Amino acid sequence: MSEHPPFALVDSHCHLDFPDFAGEQAALVARARAAGVSRMVTICTRLKNEPAVRAIAEAHPEVFYAAGTHPMYAAEEPLVAVEQLVALAAHPKFVGIGETGLDYHYTADSAAVQAESLRIHIEAARRTGLPLIVHARDADANMARILTEEHGAGAFSCVMHCYTSGPELARAALDLGFYLSMSGIAAFPRSTGIREIFAAAPRDRILVETDAPYLAPPPHRGKRNEPAYVAHTARIGAQALGLTEAEFAALTTANFERLFAKAAA
Repeated sequence: MSEHPPFALVDSHCHLDFPDFAGEQAALVARARAAGVSRMVTICTRLKNEPAVRAIAEAHPEVFYAAGTHPMYAAEEPLVAVEQLVALAAHPKFVGIGETGLDYHYTADSAAVQAESLRIHIEAARRTGLPLIVHARDADANMARILTEEHGAGAFSCVMHCYTSGPELARAALDLGFYLSMSGIAAFPRSTGIREIFAAAPRDRILVETDAPYLAPPPHRGKRNEPAYVAHTARIGAQALGLTEAEFAALTTANFERLFAKAAA
């Protein structure tokens, strides 16, 4: 067996600063590289943690980062300013705005501040030219409405990370030129509907991710996820799209480089 896999994948969304990975980042990156993962984007979900997330990206050539306020924390954290995000974007390894979005599953009571936070992040994406990274759960109609309104007021690029919402929000996002990212959930046996959404999407608008430490794909389901496991999701993604694993890797890597152009430079 050759030392390097025959094709390179990108984990477009993980959380390497989370306590699950304390002290293990170097080993995680090494395992990812051995599994064919050439780059990964680690996502900061509370801006007070940005220095630690930035340090991980600075320590590893393969790791880039993004920062924002996760919608589930929007009511707990100070409301971010557009200027804060724009200032962070000056860092050479800062490649995206977020994650931001709407989550009404556990935190519907903070819907108003979530929407306000989302619109701030959108303005930062406009100003920086960096892609918006969106988390959407149980808020499909409002998410489609806000994204459509805001895009009409001024274009920006965007990825719907860990896409598990319905076909209507997928269509709204794709119609705006946005991307959908496939997580380990898409590899679960019962996720037929999610795989159908990806199979019907334009090929040039699909990414793949882990959302590690969450949502490990089979055969690691229920255990801690890590960037190396994006290869398992990619295998199922390739089947869903009728592609070989090498074709799926090349496709999602090219899409990543188009959207996250700063990480491709």
